[in-house]
Amino acid sequence: MNKEYEELYQPADNDTDACKRLIDIVRVLRQKCPWDKVQTHESLRTCMIEEAYEAVDAVDKGDVDNLREELGDVMLQVVLNGIIGENMGEFTITDIINEECEKMIRRHPHIFDSESPKTIDKVLEKWENIKREEHGESLKVERLADVPKALPALIRSAKVQKRASQVGFDWDSAEEALPKIEEEYEELRTALGMGDLRSAEEELGDLLFSVVNVSRLLGVNPEEALKGSTDKFIDRFGFIEERAIARGADIESMTLEEMNEIWEEAKLK
Repeated sequence: MNKEYEELYQPADNDTDACKRLIDIVRVLRQKCPWDKVQTHESLRTCMIEEAYEAVDAVDKGDVDNLREELGDVMLQVVLNGIIGENMGEFTITDIINEECEKMIRRHPHIFDSESPKTIDKVLEKWENIKREEHGESLKVERLADVPKALPALIRSAKVQKRASQVGFDWDSAEEALPKIEEEYEELRTALGMGDLRSAEEELGDLLFSVVNVSRLLGVNPEEALKGSTDKFIDRFGFIEERAIARGADIESMTLEEMNEIWEEAKLK
């Protein structure tokens, strides 16, 4: 044990001291650790995304112990970026926390102001109105451009569509939006038939955007829907491999027809 940092080895017994302990440890790392010393907001971008996804994965798995660990990793990224901000003279951790506290109070007038509690829909509507006032958005397109590009593409497209819907630019139902999928599908087929890969990429994007639109209108999270289909594919592929092993075969030596036969069997499970 390095006696210089002896107090940092002691677990905290309350929230305030625990947060201070983490902040103090990260400040030491920024001064002493060769890796931490050279990090920037930009270099930590991927780490921030990965840690957030790992926390979400723990939620999906219902793994509480892992969730506790991953939330700690997310907190580390927040604190590390906060201290980098301090080092660069951009902001402090106190600034970050105070700004978030003020935002939460401001966006919950039904709790912290004289407004009476409303339905969830009314609360969310008020939240969005306050956000627009905060950002000073005067043009509708600013509300669309404000959706972060770093979001997963399916989530970003759904959020953009939702904001466009708020000003009336939307289909009335998923059924009305379905023909748009067929239209984009035919345009993709045409581009492929012409051997125009650049246009095919664009049309494929339009097709995906249209699918997300139908998903949104159905009240289905497109990210969750695709994740479910991907998990289903993994399960069925695993079934093919299990069947191959049971037959004394190697999946890599099986023909496509043989794999498709087992695939159809897997669909009946």
